[in-house]
Amino acid sequence: MADVQGTQVVGRVALLLRIVAKAGGTGLSLPGIVRASALTRPTVHRLLKALAAEGLLDLDEPTGRWHLGPELYVMGTVAGGRFAVEHVARPALRRLAEATGESAFLSIRRGNETVCLAREEGSFPVRSFVLYEGKRFPLGVASAGIAILAFLPEEESEAIIADDGERSAEYGPAHASGPLRDKVAETRELGYSVNPGLIVEGSYGLGAAVFDPAGRPAWALSLTGIEPRFRPGRREELGELLMAEAHRLSTAIA
Repeated sequence: MADVQGTQVVGRVALLLRIVAKAGGTGLSLPGIVRASALTRPTVHRLLKALAAEGLLDLDEPTGRWHLGPELYVMGTVAGGRFAVEHVARPALRRLAEATGESAFLSIRRGNETVCLAREEGSFPVRSFVLYEGKRFPLGVASAGIAILAFLPEEESEAIIADDGERSAEYGPAHASGPLRDKVAETRELGYSVNPGLIVEGSYGLGAAVFDPAGRPAWALSLTGIEPRFRPGRREELGELLMAEAHRLSTAIA
């Protein structure tokens, strides 16, 4: 029984850390964390205080909002040595941003989500702000998540596609299993994904998977911008550039 309770506490702590991380730089209030976690208010408050005491979370007293703490920054710096793909990808992001004028991003797969790790702004003055560092999306949502999902083994990708309840409820019917299955098939045919304003109307994205040494899609490069910049013709040119940089990055990682 003690082992079960201990495991439950660890799971709840991890859940709260992910919820606060997902809020990004704005942080999240106690009521917001309670709603997102579906835990009781006393339980959440007790865990938050314990995490703050260890430096894993930090409470901004004037706003009452919780943020990731300094100890997590230290841990992340240490872990970065093991998962140091960002510094390898940075030149690719710069080349994409300079060649296209659009915003370029690197995202990593974490379980059934993608997390944006880095961005490089292009020169075009009008930008899309759907994606930013730390932003999480379920696999199959946004261009990076579609690109990674499309090149997972068939059985694995199909299980994720079929489990569409929360995904379609939060992001709309375009992310239900049927439309997503069609989008995955399109991505496999093109070699890159196209997100035609499915999250925010008028905000387009393209994504290309980056593979680890075992040949699994573990990251994705993506470009985002406004719809007029992603019209047919130019969209294909952007896709080719994206795939070329994704291949170059996969080779460097391998």
